[in-house]
Amino acid sequence: MYPGPGEPIADLRRAGGIDVLARDLLDRDLLDTGTAARPRIIAVDGRGGSGKSTLADRLRDAISGAQVVHTDDIAWWHSRFGWDDLMIDGVLAPLHAGRDVRYQPPAWAPRGRTGWVEVSSTAPAVIVEGCGASRRELTHLIDTTVWVQFDFHEAKRRALPRDMALHGFDEAEAVRNWDEWQTEEIPFYLADRPWERADRIVGYDAEGALLIAEPGWSSDSDVPGSTPGGPVT
Repeated sequence: MYPGPGEPIADLRRAGGIDVLARDLLDRDLLDTGTAARPRIIAVDGRGGSGKSTLADRLRDAISGAQVVHTDDIAWWHSRFGWDDLMIDGVLAPLHAGRDVRYQPPAWAPRGRTGWVEVSSTAPAVIVEGCGASRRELTHLIDTTVWVQFDFHEAKRRALPRDMALHGFDEAEAVRNWDEWQTEEIPFYLADRPWERADRIVGYDAEGALLIAEPGWSSDSDVPGSTPGGPVT
């Protein structure tokens, strides 16, 4: 397995279902929020195509009343990775103040997108999902974080048909879109290194069962034929 440039291989040995993970995330460092009750804020981070959205949906289903915020909605037609101020001002700061969220990111109206990002301040948990969800600029507003580790090359293989179906791309357009994304994602993660701050690292076995690791890494992160930081194609 090659998890991606600069990222060591997690010691994914403990199998656990989604209920185990949800309980872990809710129980760790129980909140003392003073006078303002608020949701527990969980970040689900990982590279493109790693399965973040699927995991976030499963966590939402396992935590009754939980809600999901997608970084893609905040970043939509704004910036691939320069959206941290929008997430703070539009979503996380209001939740920390005990206020409901009803936020329309700035690119929506000019491009004809209607609606709002809406989150209840009474939800037991809010799951922020997407590339950069646990980025350094947000850590003071995140209670617990998950890094989803997945094979870098397999992520591309399965993301291309997803993007073709989602965006109406042909194969060449999907490859070009993926490669353009990686020109920003790779340096972002090399600089931010969110896996080093994660409370839980998760992955999947060959049958697709969820694996959960404590923070910490295998002693040998080399992969035959791949060198972290080396070629990505």
